Parts: sequence; structure tokens; C-alpha cells
Amino acid sequence: MRIVADENIPLLDEFFAAFGSIRRLPGRAITAADVRDADLLLVRSVTRVDRALLQGSRVRFVGTCTIGTDHLDLDYFAEAGIAWSSAPGCNARGVVDYVLGSVLTLAEREGVDPAQRSYGVVGAGQVGGRLVALLQGLGWQVKVCDPPRQAAEGGDFVSLEQIIAECDVISLHTPLDADTRHLFDHARLAVLKPGTWLINASRGAVVDNRALRELLQQRSDLKAVLDVWEGEPVADPQLAALCQLATPHIAGYSLDGKLRGTAQIYQAWCAFLGVAEQVRLSDLLPKPWLAEVSLEASAEAGWALASLCRAVYDPRRDDADFRRSLVGDEAQRRAAFDALRKHYPMRREIDGLRVRVNGEAPELARLVRALGAQLG
Repeated sequence: MRIVADENIPLLDEFFAAFGSIRRLPGRAITAADVRDADLLLVRSVTRVDRALLQGSRVRFVGTCTIGTDHLDLDYFAEAGIAWSSAPGCNARGVVDYVLGSVLTLAEREGVDPAQRSYGVVGAGQVGGRLVALLQGLGWQVKVCDPPRQAAEGGDFVSLEQIIAECDVISLHTPLDADTRHLFDHARLAVLKPGTWLINASRGAVVDNRALRELLQQRSDLKAVLDVWEGEPVADPQLAALCQLATPHIAGYSLDGKLRGTAQIYQAWCAFLGVAEQVRLSDLLPKPWLAEVSLEASAEAGWALASLCRAVYDPRRDDADFRRSLVGDEAQRRAAFDALRKHYPMRREIDGLRVRVNGEAPELARLVRALGAQLG
């Protein structure tokens, strides 16, 4: 059996070597010739997998080690009888950590209490749903917009217009499709309330990047955090310069999330073949560098929140790395964007951290539980 895989997928040998030979290639460079004799294709979001890539090949299963599927032509898969799987939720925790870290950074810079802001989450799937649960667990005010879920479930959802009119912080977590492309266009961006923080860690084209750049040039009160960009791997350096935080599509790049994605595709592949799983992710995860933190019961809750989050992940490092890469011509910036992703440093998730609270401190205990850390 022949396997073609994005070279940035971790643990390929551990999970897939037993099935056949693995050919590793840069995800953006995989061609029809590369996959013609392959049985299994493993990708990430940078590879467009469609008729042009697969027609005439032997590929019978496509696995994307990502939450999103907008890079897969699912209609063609159905037509050609090609099975597929994504990895829903694999990096959701990492994205939540990114958003919370971004909020804490903006709150520090603005000199405001993040608990006093009102939050709007657009898209309540794997990522947005977990973010909503965390914010609610912290006791923060949250409104949620998700028209597909609202249509299917009913429940306490609000319109996008209400989010824009009433929320101080708007975090975007929608898939990219015809309905969400430029969801935040010039008209919607123009009516953001004064002082809004806009965070996009979903897909670049959910926000009209040109319109956002023009607006930020005119309104210094608005603050933007962008992890995703129209035209990736080329990002608009002028827009990046106007953002409070700018990063190269790494919000979900925790080690746990990436390994989880590979494991989920391995499980789907085994199910497709009808064979028993022989490898467990729990046996392959390394121990976190920071395993435990001890807090005194007298610790102030806001300080504890920022300290715990930043001890595990601080997006300011990624922002600094990305800004240093935005030099040279377009080809150089394109290469630098992918290099930052390929050589991304080890980063863990906060739910792997054990927190001990010395003494009775119900508020701290609630905070730790809301974050998803282990209260010990």
C-alpha cells in the first residue's frame, strides 16, 4: 500500500507505517502525479483535494488532520466513491487557549477587566462551543450566533446583528462556505461598536481583509487579532501592522491538537479497513514541561487567570515571530509563513495542567474548573 502525506503531519510512522510505504511532501506542493499510485492521502488544510488532484488516481481514502473541510471537494468524493474523514475537535482546545490568551493580552494593553466585557461568539461548533462553555464557566457575559444550530435546535441564540450591536469582543469560529465568505464585509465592519475587539481564528476569508485594513486605518478604537488571512500563505503586511496580534494560522497548533488529529484519522482509517486499532495516542504523548502549579488561596482571581493561561500559552511570542517574518518580497513572505508553521515550537494545552489551591478558595476552584485544568 502506498501512502502520500503532508510532511507536517506528526506521528506518521507511529500510526501509519504498518500499512505501507509513506511518501512525505510539502502540503502545498502535492500534485496529481504524486497521488496517482497512492491508496491513502493524508493532508492538512493547505492542500486542495478535488477532482483535479484525484481523478485517475488509486486513492480510496482521504484523511485531513484538521477540523475544517473547506479544502475538500466532498461532492467529488461522493461521485468517485472515495471515503474520507476529518478530525473534528482535534485542535479546538488549542484555539480556545489562543482566544483566551488574546483577550488577556488586549485587556492588559487597554487596562480593562476582561470579566467586565461582553462577548459574542459567531459559530458554536467544536471550537466556538467550547469557547462559550469556558466563558460561561468564568461567569462572563456571552452571546452566541449560529444560524444552522439555531434552525436545527432552537435555543438561546441571537442574530449576528445583535452580536455586532451589543458585544465588546467578537470571536469568529465559522467554517468557510458561500454563506460565510466575507461574513464581516465592509458594511458589517463599519457598524462595529466603539472599542470592539475582533478576533478571527477561523478562516481568513470570513473577514474582508481589505475592508478591515481600511477601517483600522480610520478607527484606532477598534482592535483586531488575526490568526488567519485571505490569500494564505501570503498575508497583508499592512493589515498585520494594524493588528494588535497577528499570527500565521497557528491558533490550533498545540502539540496535543496536532497529535490528536493524526490519531483521529488513524482511527477512521482502521474503521474503513475493518481492522482493530493497534496504536494509542496516550502512549505517544510526551509529558508536559509544566505539569503542576500551586496557588495560595489568597491569590487574586484575575492574576491567577492570567498567570495560569500564560504559563501554558502566550500568543505574544507567536505574534513577535510572525512580525519578524513580514519582510522581503511576496515569495520570501510566503516561504516564511510556511516555515513558521513547519517549525512551530512545542506548545501544550491548559487541560494538561494540574493546579493545586492551598486552602479554601471557592472562586479559584471555580476558575480552575472553568479553564479545564485539573484541580488537585
